[in-house]
Amino acid sequence: MYQNLLWATGYNIFAIPLAAGVLYGYGILLSPAMGAILMSLSTVIVAVNARTLKME
Repeated sequence: MYQNLLWATGYNIFAIPLAAGVLYGYGILLSPAMGAILMSLSTVIVAVNARTLKME
């Protein structure tokens, strides 16, 4: 559970400002499509991690 919480917190600390355009001045802008892909990937990682932890 803590691993999933850390993963989700770390992802949100990184991805939300990136999606908001914080690095736009450096030419880095996250497109909505890429944001959707990353959010889906995050969900898959958390689900796989939860499944793995349940097996232990």
